[in-house]
Amino acid sequence: MDATNLADLYDLPMMDWAAVAARLDAGLPQAPGSGGPNRHTCWLTTINPDGSPHVTGIGALWAEGAFWFETGERTRKGRNLARDPRCALSLATEQFDLVVEGEGRQVTDPSTVAAMAARWAAEGWPAQVDATGRAITADYSAPSAGPPPWSVYRVDARTVTALATVEPGGATRWRF
Repeated sequence: MDATNLADLYDLPMMDWAAVAARLDAGLPQAPGSGGPNRHTCWLTTINPDGSPHVTGIGALWAEGAFWFETGERTRKGRNLARDPRCALSLATEQFDLVVEGEGRQVTDPSTVAAMAARWAAEGWPAQVDATGRAITADYSAPSAGPPPWSVYRVDARTVTALATVEPGGATRWRF
């Protein structure tokens, strides 16, 4: 991992990746009033066929050193990722704003899909593995996810940029 202090100009310290990862490990609840600014909203940017960006809100979670989300394969984000896995994910916490650039890949391994469904269920969304074992279903999801079943995606970071929103401040980029 290579780190760059983006706030060196202001004599601000480099942010610590271990502290950022620990904050992510603590969870990113999405219920109103449960995070910052008022709740955590993750925004996913994928690439449309014409090269323009497509940005949409998603219910992502951080686990095993990566961000995970679900969506239908026929949604625009699902089709975009099938064609070109490059993407960016952004979110705000009380401590920092974060942008993750990397690749979003569909995960179909039944044990991984089951583990992710269990994580979502533990956070209050009643996700469960569908009959194929390779996707998830529930009584509801975000309208932008399309109808079930929903595929599970993992976003592996190539670059992460954090901007501290609390003292002492700072901005750091990590390349993995």
